[in-house]
Amino acid sequence: MLRAGIVGLPNVGKSTLFNAITRTRKAEAANYPFCTIEPNVGIVTVPDARLAELQRIARTNVVIPAAIEFVDIAGLVAGASQGEGLGNRFLTHVREVDAIVQVVRCFDHADVHHVSGSVDPVRDIDVINTELMLADLESVRKRRERVGKDAKRGDKSAAAEDLVLERVEAGLDGGKPALALALSEDERVFTRPLFLLSDKPTIFACNVAEADLAGADANPHVIAVRDYVRTHLACDAVVISAQIESDLVDLSAEEAQAYLEALGVAESGIGALIRATYRLLGLQTYFTAGEKEVRAWTIHAGDTAPRAAGAIHSDFERGFIKAETVAYDDLVACGSVAAAREKGLYRMEGKDYVVADGDVLLFKFNV
Repeated sequence: MLRAGIVGLPNVGKSTLFNAITRTRKAEAANYPFCTIEPNVGIVTVPDARLAELQRIARTNVVIPAAIEFVDIAGLVAGASQGEGLGNRFLTHVREVDAIVQVVRCFDHADVHHVSGSVDPVRDIDVINTELMLADLESVRKRRERVGKDAKRGDKSAAAEDLVLERVEAGLDGGKPALALALSEDERVFTRPLFLLSDKPTIFACNVAEADLAGADANPHVIAVRDYVRTHLACDAVVISAQIESDLVDLSAEEAQAYLEALGVAESGIGALIRATYRLLGLQTYFTAGEKEVRAWTIHAGDTAPRAAGAIHSDFERGFIKAETVAYDDLVACGSVAAAREKGLYRMEGKDYVVADGDVLLFKFNV
């Protein structure tokens, strides 16, 4: 299962957000730096309205959504790359996740301490990214020392790698994270083994106050973050209120919806954040649907039918014969599998078929 790490400066709402996402109280959320030391880990289901429609069609009581793993990582401070705060431990934990959700504080509150003394989310983003890039610079320079010796001896592969790493080093040294560097797929072959921290897919979560959620689009901190991450980092930002999400944890679905409506909000930000993180990891969903259960299966975008079958069991991939396939929209429009078959919308696909998001599949295999 792929993992998304929740990172940020101390006291920006990381642990409160983690508790809300995972609907637990696992992470200590306190008004002082480093209340999180060891990472908290939680499995999170991916909200998907399509499951309810498939449940209605399949007439089953069992629904199993897709899931991803979130990790609440200790707060970072300036100097982390040199061991400040929980620096080395923090960087190790970041290295172990597949994507980053960077929480930035977009609210003012006199009683909630900020490690820098004031609220400035763009500055906070720069602090985090600078530490990640400094750690990456060290990794790149160490690697260049090794491959440089081979390049001088005439090793063409080493010379090609050194040229790419030289560009990466220059970009990092100029304040550009690896994620924002224009590298081809062939060039990224040389950077992937380094597991660069600033190369991880990243989304930014703007944490606003409860009273600001309904009008978050006008929040100057949110506006600044969205503009900055879009133009400088080619990343997206979503708005959440960690405190509101925390309050919703103990409410029923009906109570939670009534609470949000009273605040002037159609839905909480958690669902949007989870879905955005799912996409950020390059994931998509296909479904199986029958009387026994309706289930969402997680695959990578671009996976073929056999690879998708392997998400269920390795035997399905190894003995793959064909996949009976219908698009979600077609199935819902028809109202039943039988009707979809009658209209010729149910089709057979072979080993080269690239599964589309929302496909409803039934695999034939022989082992």
